[in-house]
Amino acid sequence: MKLDTERRQAMKGRLYFAGRSQKEGRIMIKTHPCARICPCDCCGFQKVDAEQYYAEMEEKLTDEFTAERNRIPLKRLGTAFVTFQDERMTAVIIQDCSRPRCRRAPQQSSVTPILHSHQWGVRYAPAPNDVIWENLAVSGPVWWVRLVALNLALFILLFFLTTPAVVVSTMDRFNVTHPVESLQNPVITQFLPTLLLWMFSVCLPFLVYYSAFLECHWTRSNENQLTMHKCYLFLVFMVIILPSLGLTSLDLFFRWLFDIHFLDSANLKFQCVFLPNNGAFFVNYVITASLIGTAMELLRIPGLTVYATRLCLAKSVPERLHVKRSQAYEFQFGLEYAWTTCVFSVVMTYSITCPIIAPFGLLYLLLKHMTDRYNIYYAYIPTKLSPSLHAAAARQLLAAPILCIFWLLFFSVLRLGSTHPVTLFTFASLLCCLLFSIFGLCLRKLRPKRPSSYQMSEQGEGIIQDTESSSISSTQQSTVFVATVLQEHELSPLASPAHLSYGALETRADSPTETSEAENLQDTYVKGTCSSEERSP
Repeated sequence: MKLDTERRQAMKGRLYFAGRSQKEGRIMIKTHPCARICPCDCCGFQKVDAEQYYAEMEEKLTDEFTAERNRIPLKRLGTAFVTFQDERMTAVIIQDCSRPRCRRAPQQSSVTPILHSHQWGVRYAPAPNDVIWENLAVSGPVWWVRLVALNLALFILLFFLTTPAVVVSTMDRFNVTHPVESLQNPVITQFLPTLLLWMFSVCLPFLVYYSAFLECHWTRSNENQLTMHKCYLFLVFMVIILPSLGLTSLDLFFRWLFDIHFLDSANLKFQCVFLPNNGAFFVNYVITASLIGTAMELLRIPGLTVYATRLCLAKSVPERLHVKRSQAYEFQFGLEYAWTTCVFSVVMTYSITCPIIAPFGLLYLLLKHMTDRYNIYYAYIPTKLSPSLHAAAARQLLAAPILCIFWLLFFSVLRLGSTHPVTLFTFASLLCCLLFSIFGLCLRKLRPKRPSSYQMSEQGEGIIQDTESSSISSTQQSTVFVATVLQEHELSPLASPAHLSYGALETRADSPTETSEAENLQDTYVKGTCSSEERSP
């Protein structure tokens, strides 16, 4: 699919310069990525004919694309997508071909010994727009080895660099914050640590976030859900647990948890955990996340930085137009859910020991809701994920009251003693909450899965299309989903003038000649660019 995308871009560049060369003559361009940053001739960047450059690139990519497409039938994934006539037939197949449970024999048929259907794993397929098709090639033991290796490397990396306190303490060695502390301004000195905590807590989880892309998940919903759980777990340790206990990394946390001689040599004052200064620290953190965090999401500085960098590295006008058209990307529900649930957990955890944090938590939720609603409607392209992702985010919120009860238990043990009635009641409440959560998780795992509503509607549309196609064609053929790169008419872009419609909002398959399409290609680019920019004010 990457070759197909590059082939289309090269073809559009060739057609663009073919149309311009007929009007303006031969056009020379610099093919180096830094040619736009250094436009002068002193850099030594060689100029080549634009049309010939993109024609050679298109021919090369087309050969590679054709060779890769011919190798596709030889690569068996061990996975098949099957479309049935109605939902009832699908339920029957799911029941018959699912893996046997509790030693129940599967449904037998005449072809069972040939197909070995008793070894199949059958489940409802996700929506086609939810599948990451290029990742289907990574499956089986290779996928599991990749997953374990990436997460193991991530755990080792974050084992010693877990909290921003490590970075902040390193900065203190070089007296970076000393000029600020010398100002003796309580506003600056109180908010500087929380501002640094927020800044580094934004940067460090991106390691967890980008690791999900390297794991090659098959669906975007699973990718976002795993990102949400991993980022939330990392943020809870980084923002709530370790700073509250006065620890700086998971290394120190595990030493305190398992080393019986650690407390004899270390000086940890757990009685200072729930002092007002600690609560004020988290209040400042929620205020910083409410005001500065939501403002940064509206500015979208990382996205604008990537957009400006891609524009600077574009070699020609068609590539810059392609960058402008593809500037918008999907809303990352997994990462945003992790951030929202983390701040909600901070507010919920300290809502009893430090009640002043609750109004600022409400302020954060209101500003976060309005910011995300604006970005989803106007700044990001539409995305349709599985409803299970949103249900998992709602279930993840149950960790917040459990943390609150645990912190209340810790407070009671330190201040009232382990045998006080309040401590015993809090401990019993914590056990009840944990048992209830585990019981609910087991019930959800045992409940049979059902297709979501948007999958049913898509299957219904497929039935109508199948009926119409069978009534028109002489031979009854079923309409199945075929990726764009596997369609037969995509193979010869040089000889097919219909390929001018790539990337356009209107189909120009009926154009008489390639020359007339090349003359209109620039207008098509401009229309598509304006339409894309209207979505991102």
